[in-house]
Parts: sequence; structure tokens; C-alpha cells
Amino acid sequence: MSSFAESLEGAYGNFGRLIVTQFVTAPFPHSSRADGHKYQDKFFPADQHYSDSTVAIFIPKGFREGKRVDVVVHFHGWGNSVEGTLRQFKLIEQFVESRKNAVLVVPEGPKNASDSSGGKLEDPDGFKRFAEELTVALRLHGGFRKTNFALGSIVLSGHSGGYRVISAILDRGGLSKQIREVWLFDALYAGTENFLAWWDRQHGRLLNIYTGHGGTKDDTEAMMALLRQRGTPFLARTDTGVSPKELKSGKLVFLSTDLGHNDVLEKRKTFRSFLETSCLRDLK
Repeated sequence: MSSFAESLEGAYGNFGRLIVTQFVTAPFPHSSRADGHKYQDKFFPADQHYSDSTVAIFIPKGFREGKRVDVVVHFHGWGNSVEGTLRQFKLIEQFVESRKNAVLVVPEGPKNASDSSGGKLEDPDGFKRFAEELTVALRLHGGFRKTNFALGSIVLSGHSGGYRVISAILDRGGLSKQIREVWLFDALYAGTENFLAWWDRQHGRLLNIYTGHGGTKDDTEAMMALLRQRGTPFLARTDTGVSPKELKSGKLVFLSTDLGHNDVLEKRKTFRSFLETSCLRDLK
């Protein structure tokens, strides 16, 4: 185990078990970024930004084993990393506070880069292969007494540029029937057709919190206009004006906020609120 993995795992030992490992099916490396990536006038070399196959897997204290293991897979945004997003947005702390009997998974995306690519997870059945490797990793390293489990309900969560990989997973990832919820944290920049196509098929729960100046307002309002046009009911509130009951019962929820782009996950514990009102089972 690398010193990086040991340090990160040790930082969260009081909350449960954090496994920092490498996946063959992780987003990167991938052929689409073999030569790096240029955004505007900045170049992101492949060896520094697209060579890390880290996946962090967190199992909270008190997790109850069963025939199914529910998971929340969170995708970080631009200019961030697995370690950065865990620390900056206190994802594990919020996960523990929600007291949900589920596992949190955070794969490394474009590492500290201005890029929304999902690498292998944009390939057909890429997410299915990722989920299969996740199941094997949990059986080998999860510390469970039983190993005859399968993945159950899946929640996809993404901040900022994380929207693109989620959109691709819903469209062609291979496990859309198991995906029960999708959470977008100031992340609806595109992909509306894929999000709505998934919702039309599965009638899951789609939560979208958006800011006024993060670049997602126009696409969010266009999506709500489309829903009105076709007669599909949805809930539109402010993040401070929605009740837990409304959040729990809503299937299509749009929350406007006065928070900044990097505040939507943690400042008002929105990640925890989405967890608490989710389909995921509670810890006893």
C-alpha cells in the first residue's frame, strides 16, 4: 500500500473503514486522454492528470451486511481529486451523519484538471464493469463475514463537471435499472436528454441544486420548461425553503440556492440532506 493510501485511510479511521485502492476499470487511464488534454490555453499532461486509477471506498461503522449492498458513487468536479473532494466537502463526515446503511465510492476523475471526461466510464457497459470490480473489491477487502452479496440500489452523485460521466452512465453504462437516484450539485451543464430518458424509464429520484452564477441556471430552467411543456410534474424550491418531507417524496426536484459553486455540497450539509431523504436504508 502506498503512503498516500495509508495516510488517507488513517484520516478517517474513526468513522469506519476507508479502502483506497486501484481499479482496472477506473475512469483513467483511457485512450481518449492518452495524449493529455488542452482547455483554453492550459495543457494537462496525461502522466500528471490521467494516470491515476484510485478508487476510495468507505464503509461506515455499524454497517449491516445483507444480500445486497447499496452504494453511493460520487464524481468530483474540475480541479479536484479523490483526496481533495473528501477533505474539502467532508463527504465521509456527512455520510456518517446521515446514518445510512450504504457504501460511499469516489473514483478518481481527471485529476486536478479542467475537464469533465469520464474516461472508461463513458464507454458502453463501462459502469457495469466498474460495478463488477467494486463487488470483488468489497468481497476481498470489505471485512464482511459473508461474501455472497451483490450490489443493490445505486445512487449517482456529481459536483460540477461530474455531470458528464453520470450522463454517459445513464445512457450506456449498463446498469440503469439499478440506479435509483441521481444527484446533481450545480452540475447540469448538458446531458438533459440522458437524464430525462433515464427518469422516463425508471421514474427514479433526480435532485438538482443549482446556483445563479455557476453556469447551470440556463440548462436547469430549460429542463424545467421542457417538463412543463410535456406536462410532467416537478418540485421547484429554494434549498432553504424545501422541507425534508418534500425532498423525500419528490421525484424531480430543482433547488435554487444563493450559495457559491463550491459551497453546494457541504456549507448547508446538502449532501447529508440528500442522503437522509434517499431510498437508502438506515443504520440501526
